[in-house]
Amino acid sequence: MIAAMNQPRAAIASAGVAALLLLLVPMRGSNAPLLLDLPLRGSPAGLAETATPIVVVIAGLLALRWWPWLLAAAALLTLAAMVSHPAGNVAPDWLFPLLPAARPLTVIAVFAAAQSLIGRGHTRLGAVLAGLSVGVALIASASSQLWWFLTQGEISHWHVAFATVALAALAPAVWVLRSGDEAARPGGLLSRPIIAGGLAVALAIPLSLITTERLAELVGVPQDALYRHADAENAIIAAVTLVVVAVLAAIAGPWPLGGALTAALAQFAAAAPLLLAMSALRASVAPWLAVVGGLALGAALAAGRRRFPLAAAVTVAAAVALLIAYSATIGHPEKLADQQRVIPAMLIAVLVTAAAVAVVGATTTALAPSGTAPATLGPLAGVLALGGMQVVDSGYFSGSGAAMKSLPSSEYLGVSVWLLFAAAAAAGGLGLARHWSDRRAERRLAEQIRREAAEAERNRLARPIHDGVLQVLALVQRHGAELGGTGAELASLAGEQEVALRTLLSGGATAPSARGRAEPGDLRTALTALASPTVEVAAPAGPVPLPQPAAAEVTAAVEAALDNVRRHAGPDARAWVLLEDEGDGVRITVRDNGTGFDPARLGEAAGEGRLGVAQSIRGRIEDLGGTTDIFSRPGQGTEIEIWVPR
Repeated sequence: MIAAMNQPRAAIASAGVAALLLLLVPMRGSNAPLLLDLPLRGSPAGLAETATPIVVVIAGLLALRWWPWLLAAAALLTLAAMVSHPAGNVAPDWLFPLLPAARPLTVIAVFAAAQSLIGRGHTRLGAVLAGLSVGVALIASASSQLWWFLTQGEISHWHVAFATVALAALAPAVWVLRSGDEAARPGGLLSRPIIAGGLAVALAIPLSLITTERLAELVGVPQDALYRHADAENAIIAAVTLVVVAVLAAIAGPWPLGGALTAALAQFAAAAPLLLAMSALRASVAPWLAVVGGLALGAALAAGRRRFPLAAAVTVAAAVALLIAYSATIGHPEKLADQQRVIPAMLIAVLVTAAAVAVVGATTTALAPSGTAPATLGPLAGVLALGGMQVVDSGYFSGSGAAMKSLPSSEYLGVSVWLLFAAAAAAGGLGLARHWSDRRAERRLAEQIRREAAEAERNRLARPIHDGVLQVLALVQRHGAELGGTGAELASLAGEQEVALRTLLSGGATAPSARGRAEPGDLRTALTALASPTVEVAAPAGPVPLPQPAAAEVTAAVEAALDNVRRHAGPDARAWVLLEDEGDGVRITVRDNGTGFDPARLGEAAGEGRLGVAQSIRGRIEDLGGTTDIFSRPGQGTEIEIWVPR
């Protein structure tokens, strides 16, 4: 059995390694050092090329349970992108529009794998896989110098090797999960997060139809102004994208909204500082040390039990390190790259990478229980991060992720400091929300266990009571009338108590006596029915609604109080019942003009085993969360005040 349980885990872990290898390959045409790489807007002339990868990504969202096959398709597309290098141009024309879908399919599949691991109980492994995917993708696309040091110019050969090994590593997952992986898609085929994620990536299609002239008309600026400032046009499109995708995330639910914002902040905030650090560490072994150190630290934090506060702490540390570098260079941190300052650059690279890995890993554990991790951390968070980066500096990242040579400006790095602080706050808030949600789920589970235990105990007691007490009551009911005198009344009472006891054993409330039959949930009707020549009932003119079980219990408690008046207050005693509706609860006062009693008698009666007041009145009301106050003095009558919350 243990081997059967470990088989999917090993297969999914092998597929996770394959995904990380694919994410090491910066695809041709990449425009930003982020996890997801899809255009926010295409051109009207190339609408087909823009729409094709988007359609493939949406299909991938709908096929989450077959994520190993999605990952295999991404590996094949990556290989095709390698053989279709501009120098050779080997791939057929119909394949080129599909190539940009390789990275998004990989992202969706890796988060589906992480969600599957968490759903199967391997939370630490799932968090580490999700976090490493972001760290590897950021490093691969932000560190052009690292790639040059690794490959000495032969990048395509390494990429082909990575994609080939990834295909081989995928084989166990494809075989073990050949019939699908339900743990990767607990939210349903057309859940709100999947629809929101599909609409987020599809937003590029309508935005592609907005020409510069139309955009100038919409924002009320001259056309030549947008022609002169292309960055402004891109920033407007990115701002529109941010607003629309944020609304889609909110519609998807509170967890997708919080998770998408947290992951997007972590990626966006880490991109520029990581590029700066890798530029300062070029042509040395330092990049390797920084990469391994950052990924290892982030993975260790994501795997910890206190992953959310730890992720927030390392993100704050990264922000502080960058802020110190900003101050030490007199507002020009790009000097670290110009002067190749290894120690501060390594510190920034390690902390920023660890922050991105830890935040996204922790966020995945918060989203996995609701089944929203792939759609939220893939399309929603990815598009938000791309839009945010383009809003801050839409024209900054030009060229492919593997060939970027420009350094981030000091203003851009200043924004990254505050974004890191915001990502830390978001991670802390998400962790707090997850903690509250888990505590509430635990309380609900405890309540369910308590009810099941009570039901089991009721069933256990029902058997001997059915064999003994109920049979005796039934016998008295049948033959009581034959005794003459009070025998008929005794038979009637035995019949009522038999019905009440059977109702109690079946899980219902004690049935009211014939004197107090009431309409369901209307306490006024129930108590008014208790009126008699010696009992006056005062109640509001309209109904006093109360849940039916509570109304029955309150009625039974009032009946018990009136029964005590008849038995102990004297033959000439009268009783008054006052019902008051107080909005958040109801108050019932039962007062009589009888002989009264010494309050100490209640404790003496309970000690002697006479529990009429303790159980029939106080016990019933306490079970409803209410209170019972009893006031009495010898010769001054008795007053019982009952309050029950709604």
